[in-house]
Amino acid sequence: MATTYNNLYLDIRQQLRQSGVEAATLEARELVCFGVGKSRAELQRDGGLYASPELERQVRELVERRLAGEPVAYLIGEWEFYGLPLDLSNDVLIPRPDTEVLAEQAIEYCGEIGECRVLDLCAGSGCIGLAIGAQVPLARVTLGEISDAALKICRQNIRRNGLSGRVVPLRMDAMEKPDKSLGEFQCVVCNPPYIPRGDIDSLDSSVKDYEPRLALDGGEDGLDFYRSISERWRDCLTPGGRLYFEVGIGQADEVLRIMRGQGFGDLQIVKDLHEIPRVVFGTLCAEI
Repeated sequence: MATTYNNLYLDIRQQLRQSGVEAATLEARELVCFGVGKSRAELQRDGGLYASPELERQVRELVERRLAGEPVAYLIGEWEFYGLPLDLSNDVLIPRPDTEVLAEQAIEYCGEIGECRVLDLCAGSGCIGLAIGAQVPLARVTLGEISDAALKICRQNIRRNGLSGRVVPLRMDAMEKPDKSLGEFQCVVCNPPYIPRGDIDSLDSSVKDYEPRLALDGGEDGLDFYRSISERWRDCLTPGGRLYFEVGIGQADEVLRIMRGQGFGDLQIVKDLHEIPRVVFGTLCAEI
């Protein structure tokens, strides 16, 4: 039986709700839009028109994959972060709303100092560095990432958001000391792998089965990258520059101690939208 685009959307939304999907309204809209090849505005405009059986089949196949655990962002190959449209693949983490807290803190700081160099280390899709580049016109941003596949996504997102003049991707290993030719930055931001290795298999299937393990595994206690970056990458910061980290649940105090031990002062912890300590940042103290 033929169905309209609007009824197809409502049916998918109900199916997702009954399966316990929290963001059923958002996900139903994204799946239908992608499956029928329409923008959100076009879907609303054409809601009363009938979808062809082929388009309906495509949408329902996407829904079956979603209900089997595959995240919507990977199904449609894109997601939004801080108002920016981003290409995605399962070579990079899906940007989360909690990470916008990290971006917001760094954007506020960079906006205050004006002209600056910014490093987004463990960049993944490049979402944090791109948000800073889009919001702070005087910032020059480097996206540092060890994965060649992730760097390809970074390059796509730089072009997609018209930031080729001010944002550049470079291959970097956050666990190794950087080359001096990289120069100095006024701000380093990082959302590193921070899941303790033994906890990965207990994560939700949408994470452990689809998102890249390389971007999840933070070592035995989840803190390997915080130690390495605080120690090995501090020399990339100008004296008085800031290092911003996203942290996992229960990690903020330990990350703060790690940073303090490497000469960072004015340390602060910022909570996310759920009142969970999510960002730790500090200023590199000038040597006397």
